[in-house]
Amino acid sequence: MRIAVARETRPGETRVALVPELVGALTALGYDVVVEPGAGLGALAEDADYEAAGATVEDRAVEDADVVVSVQPLARATARRLASGSTTVSFLPAAQELDLVADLRDLRISSFAMELVPRISRAQSMDALSSQSLVAGYRCAVVAAGLLRRFLPLNMTAAGTVEPAQVVVLGAGVAGLQAIATAKRLGAVVRAYDVRPSSAEEIASMGARAIDLDLPPLEGSGGYAREMDEERARLQRELLAPHVADADALITTAAVPGRTAPLLVTRTMVEAMAPGSVVVDLAADSGGNVEGSVPGELVRVGAAQVWGGRNVPAQMPQPASRLYAQNVVNLVALMTRPATADAPATLAPDLADEVLDAACVTHDGVVRHGPTRALLEGPFLGGAP
Repeated sequence: MRIAVARETRPGETRVALVPELVGALTALGYDVVVEPGAGLGALAEDADYEAAGATVEDRAVEDADVVVSVQPLARATARRLASGSTTVSFLPAAQELDLVADLRDLRISSFAMELVPRISRAQSMDALSSQSLVAGYRCAVVAAGLLRRFLPLNMTAAGTVEPAQVVVLGAGVAGLQAIATAKRLGAVVRAYDVRPSSAEEIASMGARAIDLDLPPLEGSGGYAREMDEERARLQRELLAPHVADADALITTAAVPGRTAPLLVTRTMVEAMAPGSVVVDLAADSGGNVEGSVPGELVRVGAAQVWGGRNVPAQMPQPASRLYAQNVVNLVALMTRPATADAPATLAPDLADEVLDAACVTHDGVVRHGPTRALLEGPFLGGAP
């Protein structure tokens, strides 16, 4: 079996789907690992590092591969070079990649989307959304500290006392909790808000104080919040406004995969912040939690600087790649039948397995993922589930 590591081609993507130190985990499963030249350079992994770990570096690595792994979806031209019956593993935001999904279906290529791995206990080691959110949350807090022209911690000196910075974090998922923890370690006074009641205990465990708006909870499935109606959103913004105005740094992290990020903070709310304040919008890429944020840009709204995140995990490619690669290896291991005394190891994804079933977008000429199928083909009339 051959597993190929594709070189990323999308602008700004510095991560790689497999790091040299995990090559051995795949060879132990029975795979020959082939890597496209320069695939790891963005994450500071040289071709020689892969070769030293037991991989082969080849220009046409993907063409004869049984499995192709990548971070971003493959380019359509690359997908068309794959062998029929092969498998891809990557992030695959299908609603934005319908043409690619159609190609994968028609070429009878199986595709697994890392963002569709279910949030259940046995799939935690494959949960790439969480691992990349961890990186993004840390990065957001560091960006906020770098832009803020004051100390984060309390400082007591002979010349007087410097009060600690006030940081507010909106959204207490994996990214938000990591932002809270990082800002707290840097010495800031941190308050945080999330619509899910279960988050208050998690916020407190990070040393921050939960903001209570006395609103009905919006606990959803899969660890995500439920979508709120416009009246609830308006009231929430109204109640959050004084907390935003008092913050030296505001970090927003609320996002749901496949949907537009909720608007949590209006331009008017930002304009009420003090001169020198900083806003970091992690969700700028998916519509933005903050009105006026621009993905990949630092803009001024009122007297505050507003930083819009764009592919934030790729800004820390080494740890992001290491974590993502482990997620990929664990998912590939789940779909691999180990060697026995009578037979070699084989790629044999069991689509009755709830993890693989949830993550599979296309297989055997069929779009299996229901929402994607509805967008691409209309109502499903039979065949695979």
